[in-house]
Amino acid sequence: MPTDSVMFSDDDRPLAAKSAPNGNNRVNAPQTNGHVKGPKDYEMSDDDQPLKPGKASPPRKRKNGAISDPLSSDDDVPLASSPAKSTKLKKQNNKEGPSKERMANKKPPKKRAKRQRDSSGSSEEDTKPPVAKKGIRKSRKIKEESAGYDSSDDDKPIAKKAGKSQVIKEEQPSFEVAKLKKRGKAMKEEGPASPMKGKGKKNEEEEEVFRWWEQDPNGDGSMKWTKLEHNGVIFPPPYEPLPSHVKLKYNGKPVDLPPEAEEVAGFYGAMLETPHAQDAVFNKNFFDDWKKVMKNHPARDGTKITSFELCDFRPLFEYFESEKAKKKAMTSEEKKAAKKAKDDMEAKYTFCLLDGRKEKVGNFRVEPPGLFRGRGEHPRKGALKSRVRPEDITLNIGKDAPIPIPNVPGNWKALQHDNTVTWLANWTENINGNHKYVFLAAGSTLKGQSDMQKFEKARELKNHVDRIRQNYQSDLKSKVMADRQRATAMYFIDKLALRAGNEKGEDEADTVGCCSLRCEHVTLEAPNSVIFDFLGKDSIRYYNKVPVEPQVFKNIRIFKENKNDDDSLFDRVNTSSLNKHLNNEMKGLTAKVFRTFNASSTFQRLLDEHKFTDATLQEKLNAYNKANREVAILCNHQRTAPKTHDQSMERMRNKYRALKYDRMKLRHALFSIEKKYKKNEKYAEDESDLDEDWIVNHEEQLKMKEIEKAEKKFARDNEKLAEDQQKPQDKSVLEDRLAVIEDDFDRLAKERGTKKATLKREKTTEKIEEMLDKLTERVKAHKLQMIDRDETKEIALGTSKINYLDPRITAAWCQTHSVPIEKIFSKTLVTKFPWAMEAAPDWKF
Repeated sequence: MPTDSVMFSDDDRPLAAKSAPNGNNRVNAPQTNGHVKGPKDYEMSDDDQPLKPGKASPPRKRKNGAISDPLSSDDDVPLASSPAKSTKLKKQNNKEGPSKERMANKKPPKKRAKRQRDSSGSSEEDTKPPVAKKGIRKSRKIKEESAGYDSSDDDKPIAKKAGKSQVIKEEQPSFEVAKLKKRGKAMKEEGPASPMKGKGKKNEEEEEVFRWWEQDPNGDGSMKWTKLEHNGVIFPPPYEPLPSHVKLKYNGKPVDLPPEAEEVAGFYGAMLETPHAQDAVFNKNFFDDWKKVMKNHPARDGTKITSFELCDFRPLFEYFESEKAKKKAMTSEEKKAAKKAKDDMEAKYTFCLLDGRKEKVGNFRVEPPGLFRGRGEHPRKGALKSRVRPEDITLNIGKDAPIPIPNVPGNWKALQHDNTVTWLANWTENINGNHKYVFLAAGSTLKGQSDMQKFEKARELKNHVDRIRQNYQSDLKSKVMADRQRATAMYFIDKLALRAGNEKGEDEADTVGCCSLRCEHVTLEAPNSVIFDFLGKDSIRYYNKVPVEPQVFKNIRIFKENKNDDDSLFDRVNTSSLNKHLNNEMKGLTAKVFRTFNASSTFQRLLDEHKFTDATLQEKLNAYNKANREVAILCNHQRTAPKTHDQSMERMRNKYRALKYDRMKLRHALFSIEKKYKKNEKYAEDESDLDEDWIVNHEEQLKMKEIEKAEKKFARDNEKLAEDQQKPQDKSVLEDRLAVIEDDFDRLAKERGTKKATLKREKTTEKIEEMLDKLTERVKAHKLQMIDRDETKEIALGTSKINYLDPRITAAWCQTHSVPIEKIFSKTLVTKFPWAMEAAPDWKF
């Protein structure tokens, strides 16, 4: 697994967890691809839709003077307005000098304790439903929630001494195991023919799948299993020293390093030609940690390494590159043998027994040691990730299950028998102190239940969202500063799908969310525009200019008064208090549920806007991807354009020209047979973008491919004859074939510029027309693919598709419009969402 990958998916992360950011590098300039361009005027009447960002403009510095506001009045200023304060006071959580009104309406903030994450990646503080406050105002009528749902204790790591087994209070009901045919073959009989059937796989054996969504989709809310057996995790192999002739050089001389120090030097040497090695922070952190290792394991020849600039890692880099080249040069048989040996060694770790069922394990490999890469401007990039050993790992396993033996020397740190959580193993990494967990695979029962509950909770919000919006709209004018700030934060979370955010430590990247915004991140532009400019999750820049309600504009101006740029904008609100308030509005509601709700509801609306009439498959796919792209932009799911994007686009353009070349030849052949077709508008469009130089080059490449194809066929035929103990073909046979190829391409060369063509085999005009129609459709489809590929180069469509868009929307849409599900969902996603594949065609979010 990647050396610094986070062990849980985006939907498993805590809203306020302190984790290492993993995202693309910071964008250096405002770009339009970071937001959706929307209407210039904002109408609040459209409450069911997130705000559509307006036209972006370059950020400007906030002036100390207040922005004039014709709607401003003394009556609108909250009683607990914030006094001017310094950064130092802010870091002390406003412990000194709070106003009396504030003390009367809000308890002083408590010192934040280090959270334990549950198995889904959420912290206890953020996921446990808080006890409802006694002082809830009467106007807030909270509807009764359906019994049986518990969002708090799901998969929470236990906070007790390791080794104590937990008493199982009740037995999990036994379930029947049914068979689910692959690729949606088990769709309801009454429904239309499923587009989910795979081609050429009708005779495959049926795969046995536990249909939990038909038995107990919500689980029992506490106990996750009664019996659990697994084989632990796989540790990376121990370090093998480099050959004696491969040495790091210091001040031009080889250095004899012990294995411990040599291994760390090798981590850097392997990355010598990457952008990381050009980063000053990365180099400093690496050298600092490497010196600590060399302090305990000094060079055997007495060399003292004190200057990074005098170190030459080139010999190590060249050795690793040569080893990569050797692996690439392996024959296919050697590669297959190596893969089989690896698969055989890992086989027993890939599955576990959960209540007697065989379930696939997700991330069963322990991360190898290496250098932390981070994302964006992470202050810890380049630091040494220590090797994880059995003594660092706690296993969670059934009480009566056999204890697995580690594949490296050592004993497990602890054993637990907690049937209320779903993780199999956990440990703490040394870079940021984050907990790493081993879970079941994405398509497992427990993961599927978690996914389904998440989207059902988002759907449940539809029944409460109007009331919640009315409540926070009312609080936008509250005389209590804390309430007004909370309402404004909720407005942005609801309308812009912002993450809640949380405070970061000094050794973490400076990424923020809504609650942790600072004054420098928000700029006001009269009459009613707010400009956001900050680093979000994974150090992705969020730059957006949006029109807002006059009251929201006024509130932001009040919140910024008498504050420095590095002061908190919402100094009376944090993620924990916000989620507690949301839980009082609707049981289990958090800021993230709003994000999932807005993403899925927006996606459903965008798909429903398209009314397809005689649309091609590619046009339908482009419409789907366009809707997905708008949701990804709303959620700020950006990425850096792939390094190979330009080469990929050039290959697509060449294929596009090649299709047009084939179409041109067919048109000219048709005109040569019947001149009357020249007047037909259907065939009037020419291929004027194909210049003669490109045609010459294309025909030369076609000629080379034909010659190579003929030579390979000749060799294969002779090999087959030899196997049958027959006389091989004479070389003259190949020469005759090559001569025919030469004649064909000589003919093509003579036809250039004449607008005439002859085909290898004679065809009727009807057949040529049919071929032209098919080729024209292929040209159009390929052009749409090019447009789609280019428009999504900086948008990560997969993140929203996996974590924020209810998969039942896609499954139902595919059935309605006869789109094969495989065109949108990979095999992995079909396996991850088996419960969604059976959604009815008329299902709506």
